[in-house]
Amino acid sequence: MTKTACAAAVLVAALSLGGCVANGPGSHDVIVNAPPATDFSALYAQAVADGRRPAEETARDPLRHPAQMLAFMGVKPGDAIADVRPGAGYFTRLFASVAGPAGRVYAFVPNQTATRDEGPADALAAVYPNVSRVTGSLEAMTVDRPLDIVFMGQEYHDFVIPRFGVDVARMNAAVFAALKPGGLYVILDHQAAAGAGTDVVGTLHRIEGAALRRQVEAAGFVFDGESAVVRNPEDDHSLNVFDPAIRGRTDQFVYRFRKPG
Repeated sequence: MTKTACAAAVLVAALSLGGCVANGPGSHDVIVNAPPATDFSALYAQAVADGRRPAEETARDPLRHPAQMLAFMGVKPGDAIADVRPGAGYFTRLFASVAGPAGRVYAFVPNQTATRDEGPADALAAVYPNVSRVTGSLEAMTVDRPLDIVFMGQEYHDFVIPRFGVDVARMNAAVFAALKPGGLYVILDHQAAAGAGTDVVGTLHRIEGAALRRQVEAAGFVFDGESAVVRNPEDDHSLNVFDPAIRGRTDQFVYRFRKPG
């Protein structure tokens, strides 16, 4: 058996044992209104084991739990997905592998970061035929087809920072408009201390999950579930996420919101 096949087999076994379960001892997921039960675990395992993924990204997998993240989002072949400010493309690559030739992944680059982010997004599109780089306004996010999923990975808090110049209410409304009825808005971000709200977005680069939830629900979304797969109870939420003492190991939340319909 090849190294890739072995890795895929191990991941399939892990998914079949772990799955998406209710909160409890040793659980990684807290599920409300779970996504469709179709089992794509083998496809997720193949995406994680894909040899096109750089070594520096696969090295992060034990902390980022990519197969469980894909399962929580219910990513499937043929999906249209926007990965907002994808950076080096950790999740873009995974989405592209699962969505396949019938799907489309949009590496959405905000106007504010175009100079920095367009190059990496174009590099992703050069490797994955179903990836397109789109640069535009967060408040008027549009692509050439209705979306199944909009994903923001550790970026939402930045868009709340005043100097970033984003009208967050309009951004969330634009995401709502871009999604199909029943489409998902999935946000991964660094948890702030209880009661912090949005006060530390520019200093600690964290946002309180409850505050983010209020903002997103105000746009018409329905909270549809959360995953604890990237939680870290040892993080006391006091450090900047770039502090070497906690970087890469912050307490994070993953929220799933659904557009009604």
